[in-house]
Amino acid sequence: VQLQASGGGSVQTGGSLRLSCKHSGRRQTTEVMGWFRQGPGKEREEVATINWSGSSWHYADSVKGRFTISRDSGKNLLHLQMNNVKPEDTAVYYCALSPHGYQFQYWGQGTEVTVSS
Repeated sequence: VQLQASGGGSVQTGGSLRLSCKHSGRRQTTEVMGWFRQGPGKEREEVATINWSGSSWHYADSVKGRFTISRDSGKNLLHLQMNNVKPEDTAVYYCALSPHGYQFQYWGQGTEVTVSS
């Protein structure tokens, strides 16, 4: 399994950005994919997760109503639409995969997001 994240960059407060993660390898209907982030001087935190079918998702309170996680299974893509971004969203964002919905075992290389005020 390989995960390749992209789409990071610099954006002003209130702007939007869309992250993508290309997944290659064996797929499983029990898998869960997610986005995590690690800001400067902070621990890594979960941002959002989504199940195989895209019918179930979970968001951190800090991003609810602003970020949307989605997946295009036909293209093996995971997305994170980030709207109304804030300076505290500045972080390196990682996509990850859990084969059975428990521990996230596979990680992408990270894509950096910088939000300026």
